[in-house]
Amino acid sequence: MSQEKRPIQEEEGAMQRMGASLANWAEKWFPDAYVFAAIAVLVVVVAALAMGRTPAQVSVDFGKSFWNLIPFTMQMAFVVIGGYIVAVSPPVRKVIMWLAQFPKTPKVAVAYVAFVAMVASLLSWGFSLIFAGILMREVSKRVAGVDYRAMGAAGYLGLGSIWALGLSSSAALLMATKGSIPPALLKISGVIALADTLFTWQNLVMIVVLLVLSVWICYASTPTADKAKTVEMAGITYKEENEDIGTPQTPGEKLEFSPVLTLVIVALGLVYLYDVFSTKGGLAALDLNTYNFMFLIVGMLLHWTPRSFLRAAAKSVPMTGGVLLQFPLYAGIFGVLMGSGLNEVLAHFFVSISTQETLPLVGGIYSAILGLFLPSGGGKWVVEAPYLLQAANELHVNLAWMVQVYNAAEALPNFINPFWMLPLMGLTGVKARDLAGYSTLQLIFHTPVVLLLLWALGLTLPYVPPVLG
Repeated sequence: MSQEKRPIQEEEGAMQRMGASLANWAEKWFPDAYVFAAIAVLVVVVAALAMGRTPAQVSVDFGKSFWNLIPFTMQMAFVVIGGYIVAVSPPVRKVIMWLAQFPKTPKVAVAYVAFVAMVASLLSWGFSLIFAGILMREVSKRVAGVDYRAMGAAGYLGLGSIWALGLSSSAALLMATKGSIPPALLKISGVIALADTLFTWQNLVMIVVLLVLSVWICYASTPTADKAKTVEMAGITYKEENEDIGTPQTPGEKLEFSPVLTLVIVALGLVYLYDVFSTKGGLAALDLNTYNFMFLIVGMLLHWTPRSFLRAAAKSVPMTGGVLLQFPLYAGIFGVLMGSGLNEVLAHFFVSISTQETLPLVGGIYSAILGLFLPSGGGKWVVEAPYLLQAANELHVNLAWMVQVYNAAEALPNFINPFWMLPLMGLTGVKARDLAGYSTLQLIFHTPVVLLLLWALGLTLPYVPPVLG
């Protein structure tokens, strides 16, 4: 029996060594999230200058676009706020406490958190980050010898793997709503129903394969307790949350402890949501604004009183600091890319080397590369969609599958882009460099698997002309 198990032990040992080496490298060399964004600005500026733009033109391109993503920035901030409010509500905290009691060993604990984080991300990536962050804190308290870097990367997996294959996919939701698609893009793409993107057996295959792969990597690479770097060793302290909201001390505070106002607002919200879903029709109503509204209304109801709701909201706001400061930088990058024509040069290059069989593969590579500089699922899709879908029409590639190509490939750079790590970092006290090592290990394995799936599964889908109705 021992001889039969030996190959597995050697494989796990190799994975553990690789994970530890990458984690140690990242701790030393990986910059803070803001520095990473600033480096991205520098890289794009240098590329624009090399293409002939003058320093003055690049500066104008950067400045003009600096505030262009403010609406999207606020949407992303509210994804964090709404997800946090729901995740820390008393009923959901009870669920988290219940879930936290199951893992008993470090390897199982890390794999378990990864599984929960990824499943939750199919509902909402913002909720996944906060839910998994609180779960990993509770699991770390109960299981001795858990490496906090491996655990943190596991909690982050909702953003680096399958989230865009689920219900919070900005690209899929956009293409399913005729009124939300830019007119110029609508002529190329038509309306692409969710039944042809998210709800296909090909998408389900990708979800299952990537879920199993990620959980296996987490289990195989997690160091044993004697080699782990724990939260105590890192000087991180998880304070016990005080759930007692007190009692009203003055007549003016009584309304803060009464559910009356909460129920009024929730009732208004539910009527509005009913109108939205009945008017737009089911899943077509699921845009970012509707998502955020739903989470806020549910959060109000779960907290029951304004005092509990407002306390949770106040604690969530500091986690949005990185989002508010860094998204303008990415908007500036977007402006430089568009102003210099660098995005068109890249697009024409990738399209020129594609065929009907290889366009999903080439498009996936392009989306992943651009995602390093533009970490915005919905905003980046609007930039890429016109030429990717036009190429799909010309080469007779399934349009809906090209949306999923984007979704799967766009998530790959999230493994190493610290921007999306910000909410989890704020909740758990870790730094981007703490997560980057083990998330890089995930990227190494995910990249070839994702690209292979995009190519192979794309061959199973026929071309369907755009549906404009």
